[in-house]
Amino acid sequence: MSITTTTHLNFHGDARAALEFYQSVFGGQVTIATYGDFGMPQDAPGATNVVFGQVETEAGFRVMAYDIPGEAGGLATASRPAGSTRRENGVTLTDQSFFVSVRGDTLDEVQGYWAALSAGASVVEPLAASAWSPGFGMLTDAFGVTWILDVAAAYTA
Repeated sequence: MSITTTTHLNFHGDARAALEFYQSVFGGQVTIATYGDFGMPQDAPGATNVVFGQVETEAGFRVMAYDIPGEAGGLATASRPAGSTRRENGVTLTDQSFFVSVRGDTLDEVQGYWAALSAGASVVEPLAASAWSPGFGMLTDAFGVTWILDVAAAYTA
């Protein structure tokens, strides 16, 4: 028996842009189906929004996304402020309920993802060597998703 866990991100009208951005960062195939594809009249508000979206790579990266029905306006509005994550006095403080973690085998691999993912991002913790990894960093991307990137450390028993 096996199990696969996939992060499913919820957006407010910008799922398509986020999925296309994540494909530009990680590669792979993007799949997008809209509410209109599933029967909503094409001229209805929200018909072009994403009801099912996914980016998947041969290397094993996978993320899913959709646009919450009836929600529009992108990341944040007065009634729906964006979450925040920050470092203070050596600890991470956040009001977000999850982070997305990406672990690579080499520092070069992770640095490539970091460079692409950090476009328009707010860096929480710069990518650098840490006590547990040759490379660890945290950022919140332009879509409000907080990512942890690190290099798999070689453990010895």
